[in-house]
Amino acid sequence: MNKIFAICSLVSFSLFGADFHSYEEALALQKKNHKVIMLDVMRSDCHYCIKMESEVFDNPQMYKWLQQRFILAEMNLDFDDVPQKFRVPFTPSFFFIDKNGKVLKKIPGSWNIQDFKDLTENIK
Repeated sequence: MNKIFAICSLVSFSLFGADFHSYEEALALQKKNHKVIMLDVMRSDCHYCIKMESEVFDNPQMYKWLQQRFILAEMNLDFDDVPQKFRVPFTPSFFFIDKNGKVLKKIPGSWNIQDFKDLTENIK
């Protein structure tokens, strides 16, 4: 029975994908729990953004790992007005923002799970 539940959970997770907040929602959440915001700035038709989502964020273990450390937020350059302090040379670009609004780290580009984990594990 537990195996059936686990399989159903994984299937439903892969159908709906990772859940990212808007930047505004993330700022409100940050006031309550003081976690660092991980802001994913992307475009709808960006091949590398789609690859990052399907290969990294849709992985249940990696998604859980990221959620434990960060408030996950997303901005789409096709629809959202990105604040000027986030200079986006290309997509995807990831910004890690502390409770004072300071960008702790910027990671441009698409990565595999292990590389992205290595790049983000020491951000606090």
